[in-house]
Order: sequence, then C-alpha cells, then structure tokens
Amino acid sequence: MPVAVVALDVVWAVTSEATPGRPMWPVGWLLVALSGVALAVRRSRPLVALAVTAACAVAYYPGGYPDSPMGLALIVAVIGAARRCRRPVAVVAVAVILAAFLAVGDDRGLEELLALGIILLTAVTAGEVLRNRQERLAAAERRATEAERSREDEAHRRATEERLRIARDLHDVAAHQISLINVQAGAALHRRDPETAFAALEAIRAASKEALREMRTVLGVLRQVDEPAVSLSGVADLVARARTAGLRVRLTGDPPGDLPPAVDLAGYRIVQESLTNAVRHARATEVTVSLRRTGTELEVEIVDDGAEPVDASRIRAGNGIRGMMERAAAVGGRLTAAPGTDGGFRVQARLPTSATPEVPR
Repeated sequence: MPVAVVALDVVWAVTSEATPGRPMWPVGWLLVALSGVALAVRRSRPLVALAVTAACAVAYYPGGYPDSPMGLALIVAVIGAARRCRRPVAVVAVAVILAAFLAVGDDRGLEELLALGIILLTAVTAGEVLRNRQERLAAAERRATEAERSREDEAHRRATEERLRIARDLHDVAAHQISLINVQAGAALHRRDPETAFAALEAIRAASKEALREMRTVLGVLRQVDEPAVSLSGVADLVARARTAGLRVRLTGDPPGDLPPAVDLAGYRIVQESLTNAVRHARATEVTVSLRRTGTELEVEIVDDGAEPVDASRIRAGNGIRGMMERAAAVGGRLTAAPGTDGGFRVQARLPTSATPEVPR
C-alpha cells in the first residue's frame, strides 16, 4: 500500500509538470514520500500514521503544489484509525483535520471543505464496517473453537466412561467365574475322590464356558459385534453356579421384567459381584439374594453369613465394591455395602425402574 500510493503520486506529479503551481522539488516530493511511508505503520500505530498523513496533506494542498492523489494516503489512514480505534477517536481526528485546513487559510471554498469532510466521514464508516466484519469473523472462529473443544471433551468423557465400563465388566466376569473354578479345583484336590473330581471338572467346564461367553460379550463391544446381553433373567444361573462351589444360596423374589437395559445389566452385575465376594473373601456358607420391585425402584439385596472379619479400608479400596457403586450411580441409583448387624456382609442397591440414561453395555 505505501509503495502503491507513492508510485501513483509520482506518476501523477511527473505527468502534471506543466500544470502551474509551486515546484515539487524538494518539499513537495518530501511530503509525498513521507505521506506514503507513514502508511507502513497504519496497522501497528494507526494514530501516528493518521497524524503524519494529515500533516502532509495540510502542508501540501494549501501550499500551492500541483494537485495529486496524495489525499488517498489520508483516506487510507482514516480508515485504518476507524478500524482499530473507537469511533469518537476517528470522528475527532476528522474534525481536527478539517479545522487545520480551515486554519491554514486554504483558498478552497466552503463547499470543497464540506466535500472533504464527507469523504473523510465516509472513510470512518468504511473503517467501522471493516472492524465489525473482523469482530464477527473472530467471534465465529471463537465459537467454532469452543464447539470443537466441547466435542473433544465430550468424546474424551465418553471414551473414559467406556473404558471404565469395560474394566468393570472384565473384573466382574473374570472374578466371578475364575473364583468358582478355583473353588472347584481346590475341592477336587482336597478330597481326592474320583467322583467328586469329575463333578468338579464338570462345574469347571460349565464355569469356563460361561466365562468365555461373557468375555466375548464384553470384548464384542470393541469389535462392534452384537452378543446377547446378560440381565436379571439369568440370575438363577448365577445362583446355580454359586451352589456348585458349595455355597448355599437362597433366591427370593422373581426377576422383574420390563426393566431399562442399563438397570437390568447393573442389577445382574451387582448380584454377580456380591456372590463372587462371598465365595472369595467372606468364607460364607450361605447367601440370600432378594429381588423386590417397589413402586419406581428395584431393590437388590445380597446378604451372606461370612465369618471373615471385614476391613473397612479394603471395602473402600476394592475394585469390586467401587465398581458396584459406580454401576448403581450410572443409572441414577444408589448402593450401600457394609457388615451386617448380625455378622456377615450386606449389599443393598436401589435402582430406578423408570427411564434412565442409556449406559453402554
């Protein structure tokens, strides 16, 4: 821009040498060059550029030099000042420029001064339009950046929830089935009775088959493979497998139908994890599993007669109980796990049976 304005001034002045007026050399050329060079700082120092170009114009035009397009530099400087400064600053600057032209006693009439004022105010308007456009574009870019960041945060949150869900499922499946396998293998080794050993092997075969099926169900999510989902309708199978490990399990209540899938899955996993804990940690001999539907809630309660002392710090630190609490909270329910009043251990979950946020399997 500075080079273009200076070049245009030079061409105009050279082609107008025959025009009567004050010689350009040396002051005229200096004013033309200085006015053009000042535009180089119109972005970083808009008011400085405006002051220099205005001073050059006030010295040039009333000074009797040949007419030239040097006023373009002044117009560009006014646009730059209006674009980067507030409107009152640009309007005051225009008023000062007009007053300066009037003060130097320019022989131009009032009409020409008025026309100059209109041109400069139009330049102010153009600068404001450019500034408003720039602000709109910047605001749109900020909104797009915030929306993208929000989408990334949501994707990260979902990925984290999915990893935690898969970790809970793997823990539930592995802990439950492998615990049963371990108990059966230990019983066979301890008794050393062929008939008992064959029964234990059959129980191990059934438990390992079920473990593989549930592992495929969990890992199938990663491959986007549809597998039959576990639900409370299969709680009788859980009880039967626990009985093969020598645990006396009493099931009261019937698995309620027509539950939201997330609640159905959460209830099943809570029963599964509780039976696993009774086998592995509590040294329990008898467990009662109760399923009750009351109004808008499903109550799942598992009580064992475990003789193993309960360490509160282990309850807080264990993955199993924490996972059950997370499952209950994920569907809008709540779960408590604590030693029973008459010994043993008690897990109670209250899960809503109304519509709940869909939780991935």
